[in-house]
Amino acid sequence: MKHTYRDSGSLRGSGQWGTRHEGGRYESRDSDYSKKNGNRKSAADRDRNHGSARTRKNGYRDLKRQDAEETEENPNRLEGKNAVLEAFRSGRSVDKVYLQENLHDGMIMTIAREARKAGTIISYVPKEKLNLMSETGSHQGVIAVVASYPYAEVSDILKIAKDKGEKPFLFLLDGIEDPHNLGAIIRTANLAGAHGVIITKHRAVGLTATVAKASAGAINYTPVAKVTNLAAEIDALKEKGMWFVCADMGGTPMYDLDLTGPIGIVIGNEGEGVSRLVREKCDYTASIPMKGDIDSLNASVAAGVLAYEVVRQRRGV
Repeated sequence: MKHTYRDSGSLRGSGQWGTRHEGGRYESRDSDYSKKNGNRKSAADRDRNHGSARTRKNGYRDLKRQDAEETEENPNRLEGKNAVLEAFRSGRSVDKVYLQENLHDGMIMTIAREARKAGTIISYVPKEKLNLMSETGSHQGVIAVVASYPYAEVSDILKIAKDKGEKPFLFLLDGIEDPHNLGAIIRTANLAGAHGVIITKHRAVGLTATVAKASAGAINYTPVAKVTNLAAEIDALKEKGMWFVCADMGGTPMYDLDLTGPIGIVIGNEGEGVSRLVREKCDYTASIPMKGDIDSLNASVAAGVLAYEVVRQRRGV
C-alpha cells in the first residue's frame, strides 16, 4: 500500500549544484575557406564560444548563489579531515558531509565510512563547490554540517507529557528530507500541543538553520529527538502504552478512528511515503478525505490535518 501524502516536487538537496558546459572548437569542412581565412572564426563560431563563456559565467554565478544558501542554512560547519573525523569519533551529531568527488584519499574514505555508520547524508561534490563553501580556505576535500540545535532524548519528550498530566502526543517522521517540511511540522506540533517530534538519522534532514526559520521559532519550544531505527522506537513506545497512526489513501477515514489516547502521528518521506516496515508497526492507517481533482497532500499539510483531528477528538468536539 503506497503512501500518497507526499510532496514530490518539494525535495531539495539532490546534489545538483549547477552544470558547466564547454563549447567545442569550430572546424570548417571547407578546405578552401580554411586556407583562405586561416584562423578566422565564423559568426556561428563566435556565437558558440560566446554562449559557452556565458554558460560558464552563469554556472559560477549559480555556485555562488547556492553557496550563499548553504551558508544561510548551515551556519555550523567543520572543515578539514581531522576536524570532521574527530567529530564522528566523538559521537557529535553530524547532519551532512560534503566530500570532494573523485578524491580517493585514505582519510576521506574513512570519513565516508564513519558517515555511513552514523547515518549521515553524504554528498559528493566538485572541488569548486567546496572552495566556494569554505570559510577557512583549507577544506582538504571535506566539509561537515553539524546540528544547529541540540537534540532531545525520547525520554525527555515523554517526561514533558507526564509533567503536564497529559497523554503523550508525538510526531514521528520517517525520512523527511525537505528542511521546510520539517520546520513546518515542528511548528504544527507546537501549535497543536504535541509534546515532541522524533526524526530518523538516516536519509533525513537534521536541525539546520533553515528548519529553525521554517518553524517560526517553534524549534525553541518543541523538543526533537533523533533515532536510528524508527520501527524499533515504535515498538519501545508501544510498551509504554502508545498507539500509532500513519496516513495512507487506502486507510480508514480519520474521522472514524479513535485518536484520543496516547498517540503518535507517523509521516513519511516526501517521495516514498512511510516505509513498509514502519507502516506495518502502526496500529491505524488513516485516510484524509479529499474532494479535489488531485489525490495527494504535502507532507507537512497532511501532518497538520491529522494533528488537528487529534486536537478535535481530544476536546470532544
